[in-house]
Amino acid sequence: MIENSALFNWVLLPLAIYFARVADVSLGTMRIITLSRGLKRIAPILGFVEMLIWLLAIRQIFNNLNNPACFFAYAAGFASGIYTGMWIEERVAIGLRVVRIITRFDAGNLIKALMESGFGVTTIDGQGSTGSVKIIYTVVQRKDVATVTAMSKKYNPKSFYSIEDVKQASEAIHGSNNNGSIFKPTHFLKFEKKGK
Repeated sequence: MIENSALFNWVLLPLAIYFARVADVSLGTMRIITLSRGLKRIAPILGFVEMLIWLLAIRQIFNNLNNPACFFAYAAGFASGIYTGMWIEERVAIGLRVVRIITRFDAGNLIKALMESGFGVTTIDGQGSTGSVKIIYTVVQRKDVATVTAMSKKYNPKSFYSIEDVKQASEAIHGSNNNGSIFKPTHFLKFEKKGK
């Protein structure tokens, strides 16, 4: 039987454990990220699948305690799963971010460019250590952060900017539509209740 063969014990079984760990740790990373982004309805689903896969993997470990290849595959799958989960999260780019731009120079062109691109902009006059500054806030989808920072560098190359995660927001101007439409973070999950 294949279950008793050297190929199964030293290659196929460790590979199965490795890929199971990659899958469950990737899901675990995504679960933590969705919780930190305030997506509380999708996190339990990810957690359920994550634990199911983990139980299948750990069962094989306990059934093969005399097989060091399984231990190595388990640990390697854990490490690879962390990397894979972060890679997936970067590609999916879920959530919102607030970009704060502080500039000492005239920010009129930058503000106009941001608004023309459909981004919501709030500006505040401030005082820095070297004089008057303009503080610009915009809340954008994560995939639009690079666009906003590129605009900042183009129109105000010496401006300072910082980027922070937004756990929850009531609404934000959606930059990708270029029409100033309102974007609500729950739209892409279709969990929002009608009439609210």
